[in-house]
Amino acid sequence: MPDAAPLRCVAVLAFEGISPFHLSVPTLVFAAAGLDSADPLYDVVVCAEEPGSLMSGAGYRIAVDAGLEAFASADMIVLPSWRQGRAPSGALLDAVRAAHARGARIVGLCLGGFVVAASGIADDREVVTHWAAADRLAAEHPAVHVRRDVLWLDHGDVITSAGVAAALDCCLHIARLDHGAAAANTLARALVLAPHRSGSQAQYIPVPLADPVGGEPIEEAMAWARARLAEPLELDTWAAAVHLSRRTFTRRFRERTATSPQQWLLTQRLDHARLLLETDDTPVELVAEQSGFGSAVTLRHHFARRLGVSPAAHRAQFRGRAHV
Repeated sequence: MPDAAPLRCVAVLAFEGISPFHLSVPTLVFAAAGLDSADPLYDVVVCAEEPGSLMSGAGYRIAVDAGLEAFASADMIVLPSWRQGRAPSGALLDAVRAAHARGARIVGLCLGGFVVAASGIADDREVVTHWAAADRLAAEHPAVHVRRDVLWLDHGDVITSAGVAAALDCCLHIARLDHGAAAANTLARALVLAPHRSGSQAQYIPVPLADPVGGEPIEEAMAWARARLAEPLELDTWAAAVHLSRRTFTRRFRERTATSPQQWLLTQRLDHARLLLETDDTPVELVAEQSGFGSAVTLRHHFARRLGVSPAAHRAQFRGRAHV
């Protein structure tokens, strides 16, 4: 198994009037703040241009001890939002540029994309922000290309996300990249997020719910299928396992997940395959069997179509990151 990734340092920017939700997302996902069922994956520090007592958008104050000097030593800078209609200061933009220049990853969540765009580090590249602010971002910063059809965009050195809950998807994506599917799944289970959220055909973050204790047929069906991913799962058999007709099962599954049972199952199998590829040296042929794809050829087809890489390339890429 690969060595555990080092505990990277993350600096999260707070500011006067910040939404407590936006500030909590990176601290919750990266530091597991307040979660008893997950361990912190990063060393997180909250900082501000002017440390001290900041008034939040919810009307209560937040004490912040660190200043922008935290950017100088952080491996990742998170801009969790921004104030509408207010230009970032020169000091903040200089700190973002300097951190980016020395190799820190810059993450703009929701309206944080405005700070990313203003810094110039994403010029001639695609960015995303809250859909309601997309037109304004494009008008104010014509050097960037604003996308409106994805939940997040990852250029490696610069990552941006759409608004509100999409920030959770983006942060979980980062955690999975750095620490693997098992760690991201543990976080997702602790957060009790939806089964998955797709920003585009190639981009998704699988986040399974905790297995149910009984009573809800579709959740029971999900748990039943997860325990049998290696087996051929016919839709009629699957529906019968929770005492529903095929038609009722399909309708209720789509109502519950916004996708078909077959597409949900494909996502679960791909995620299981990724977990095997990332955590041990199981041959690709056996990974395909254990994930329910039957053959390496079928696994490679779905892997390339959904994720854009081959299983072998994904394993090599993850192993390379894990030993950095």
